[in-house]
Amino acid sequence: MIASILHFIVNTIDTLGYIGIFILMAIESSFIPLPSEVVMIPAGYLVYQGRMDMSLVILAGTLGSLAGALINYYIALKFGRLIVLKYGKYFLMKESTLLKTENFFKKHGPISTFIGRLLPLIRHYISLPAGLARMSLWKFCLYTLLGALVWVAVLSYFGFYLGSSLGDTQSINEIAGAFMGSSKDSLQLDIKSQVKNIMLVIIAAVIVIGIVYSIISKFKKSK
Repeated sequence: MIASILHFIVNTIDTLGYIGIFILMAIESSFIPLPSEVVMIPAGYLVYQGRMDMSLVILAGTLGSLAGALINYYIALKFGRLIVLKYGKYFLMKESTLLKTENFFKKHGPISTFIGRLLPLIRHYISLPAGLARMSLWKFCLYTLLGALVWVAVLSYFGFYLGSSLGDTQSINEIAGAFMGSSKDSLQLDIKSQVKNIMLVIIAAVIVIGIVYSIISKFKKSK
């Protein structure tokens, strides 16, 4: 099953090119748990091989991320409030929680959306509370684009770096396989370990951004 999904993803990138990247990243940003690493890192490797252009790869990945995020945003915007009010008690979400979410995103929606796009797991679902809180659409799009651009660029350039390290000898199936399935060879384990280190650096940067934002917010309140 995993092998079939992996083959589909790699084949989509190889066959449809930039459109394939757009579609797969739109899927990744919606409800379906498709790892963005499986899409953007192989795409970056194809850039190294001269089969794709880095600017277009990043553009396709970023716009695809926005498209998927907008799907979640509009679902939450149109149906979220109704679902919470009617069924929220079954998963411990009261109307008061909804109001707190709305107030939080009115004050901190932009920074939350930007940071959320950079964090594992959270980036798949940050659009839902934004839609639920009826965050301004243009602000949602802007900060989603900024966060997605950073994440997509990091993964794409890492794929390019793999090419410069490994040469043309590896297939994109081998690289993508580092992020799906349980059985991995030594190269795939090394690739996954390097991506973990990149994620740790990004998380550390997010913490710093959060601290600076908090200090600035408190300073503005004091004035």
